[in-house]
Amino acid sequence: MWAIETKELTKIFRTLIGKAITAVDRLNLQVPTGCVFGFLGPNGAGKTTTLNLLLGNLRPTKGTAFLFGQPAGKPEVRRLVGYLPEKFQFHDFLTAEEFLDFHARLLGLAKKFRKERIDEVLDFVGLQHRRKSKLREFSRGMLQRIGIAQALLSEPKLVILDEPTSALDPLGRREVRDLIVQLKSKGVTVFLNSHLLSEVEMTCDAVAIINKGKLVFQGRLSDLLQMPTQLDIRVQNPSPQWQNIASSFGEIVSVNSDAFSVQLKDEKDVPDLIAALVKSGARLLSVVPKRLSLEDLFVKVVRNEQH
Repeated sequence: MWAIETKELTKIFRTLIGKAITAVDRLNLQVPTGCVFGFLGPNGAGKTTTLNLLLGNLRPTKGTAFLFGQPAGKPEVRRLVGYLPEKFQFHDFLTAEEFLDFHARLLGLAKKFRKERIDEVLDFVGLQHRRKSKLREFSRGMLQRIGIAQALLSEPKLVILDEPTSALDPLGRREVRDLIVQLKSKGVTVFLNSHLLSEVEMTCDAVAIINKGKLVFQGRLSDLLQMPTQLDIRVQNPSPQWQNIASSFGEIVSVNSDAFSVQLKDEKDVPDLIAALVKSGARLLSVVPKRLSLEDLFVKVVRNEQH
């Protein structure tokens, strides 16, 4: 059973003049249980609309969305989900304890269980010592952690976090990242919408990339990062002959005065490329393999899809 599964999920909005705008276009998404899943895409790709469809805040124009095998939006399913939006605004005149108690009441938790659960989530996010402090006294990182605490009150099986580290300093990002890893260790599925691709690369097991409402990649992060390797090659007195040899193994992506970079089709071609260059008379000064970052690959995937 998937934690999240969508089938041909589509959302079309209409403007005041009747123009149709497709925000989500036949999205087929599958999120395994117990993983940290990154949901990526450029601005306007349809990520926020997708989140609202999964939460039941919007109804799809076509298609379906399921959480743990049940239709998204059903009250019994929503109890399985914890959510922290990107732009939250909490009641800053409340203390951390009062804030969590308020949300626990909204969830319908019994009084005895409320106190016990509030203690547990405050311990989990490291704010037990600030339980009597008003939220207006909290830093941005502390507010992010208390927001995660409220998302965990119902002991959800799925936690959806929308840009949880976007406005944090490095220490705050590290704290939130550690909490996400701890959630995974408890078997909780974390669905992470983020623009900070370095954070996604350090945290996520699998990712999906959407652009203009359409899915352009879905799979394990390790599979995405195994895309072709780039070699930065410095040679003495480079010639077009040597560049032509390199281009037969892949794509020349840059040429400088004494160096060129080639994007290989297959990492296994590295020894053959080096041997071919040496045989042709090239005097190699250095050969540096460069594994592309998630940011590099994200840009490449999105641009390829656009073209």
